[in-house]
Amino acid sequence: MTGQEGTPLRYGWTTGACATAATTAAWTALLTGEFPDPVEIVLPKGHRPSFALARERLAPEAATASVVKDAGDDPDVTHGALVSATVRRGAPGTGVVFRAGEGVGTITKPGLPLPVGEPAINPVPRRLMTEAVQRIAAEHGDPGDVELEISVADGADLARHTWNPRLGIRGGLSILGTTGVVVPYSCSAWIDSIRRGVDVARAEGLAHVAGCTGSTSEKLVLDRYGLADEALLDMGDFAGAVLKYLRRHPVPRLTIAGGIGKLAKLADGHLDLHSKRSQVNFALLADIARGAGAPDELAHRIRNANTALEALTLSQEAGLPLGDLVAARSRAVARETLREAPVEVEVLVINRAGDLVGHADFG
Repeated sequence: MTGQEGTPLRYGWTTGACATAATTAAWTALLTGEFPDPVEIVLPKGHRPSFALARERLAPEAATASVVKDAGDDPDVTHGALVSATVRRGAPGTGVVFRAGEGVGTITKPGLPLPVGEPAINPVPRRLMTEAVQRIAAEHGDPGDVELEISVADGADLARHTWNPRLGIRGGLSILGTTGVVVPYSCSAWIDSIRRGVDVARAEGLAHVAGCTGSTSEKLVLDRYGLADEALLDMGDFAGAVLKYLRRHPVPRLTIAGGIGKLAKLADGHLDLHSKRSQVNFALLADIARGAGAPDELAHRIRNANTALEALTLSQEAGLPLGDLVAARSRAVARETLREAPVEVEVLVINRAGDLVGHADFG
């Protein structure tokens, strides 16, 4: 993956990897009196990154180590965050017990991969930290019963820029990561949040969810239905992620809402609506218009339009409901992607002002 002028984009490390490094250093110090710096860890796919310690503190009953997260060239909200682990002795036979320190959230709603009341430290980071504790304990003949507190400086503020509040994670960030590696501009984190959003909605017993391409379409849905926060899936460009996950984990009703440009792509069968990965098919829009009775001159102008919004405006001026036609075709693509899943779908199309310009009702 490359950036401007072909420069390779730099990979980074997840909060889970950083927490594992901090845990390794702190636990080693509690057992030996010395902090390894830099500290090396082993990630699931064999990577062996080393982390410099930003802070260290050793007391008779506890040790704390901190590392600064480096997300590489990914625009990660937690890039530069200070991730800390404090290790204390635990009760005999308890193994590794996780605690949410300052800036790490707590699970407050069902549907996530952890029980309500648990620190928002995801399963893979938990496994990595547990394995690190057990390995070091074995090297020093220790039973490895520890209380492990993970914290992130300013994590509560950073969490406001994530999906955590909607997912029912309160008080801070989640400690994330499945491979430990942050791939620049990766779609995986966003798609994972969509899936967790569906899980939470189902656990809450919600019968209606909405996937919106942005804040303007989301406002329209909220004004129209007054849905709970848990019903709002942060779809963005990833219509396919919403539809494919709902195919396996259905919710009775789905509203898809977005601008004419994004939904014109969905109408053309694209499930990734990002401008770098799909384009508006003006020939298709012209064919749709012609099929609805547009004269050749209008179809020609639509085919040569600069934007989907221009095509919509031309159609509106001619009294042709292109927005409704795009909505209907988008719904058909959605239904095809859902296959036989018991999910009714409606599509709402908006213009830049947030006005409803196309609608295909539930079906």
